[in-house]
Amino acid sequence: MEILFWLVPAAVVTLAAMVGVGWWGRESKGVVSDAGREAAARKLGEALSREQSSRPGYAVPPRTPDRASGVAVRPSKARPVVLPGSADEPAVSADDQPTSDRRAS
Repeated sequence: MEILFWLVPAAVVTLAAMVGVGWWGRESKGVVSDAGREAAARKLGEALSREQSSRPGYAVPPRTPDRASGVAVRPSKARPVVLPGSADEPAVSADDQPTSDRRAS
């Protein structure tokens, strides 16, 4: 416990600063007169009674909401098929036809 005594000066300075700032902030507010209250209430009433201006729309239409099925579904993508005689592969004659299906992967 004695080893923590070095914290006492810092705690006293911190508390004094807190009290001083609190007192300084309290005095700076001052007293509001009845005329000031009435003017503030009138301004607040005018601001609340004003009609809110509508904001312009966005440039893009809103997104359609996704179907809430609870299952994540990705759209299927057709895989490209390499046909014999295409531009990137030399033409194959009828006797040299490959027996397996050749698909691009």
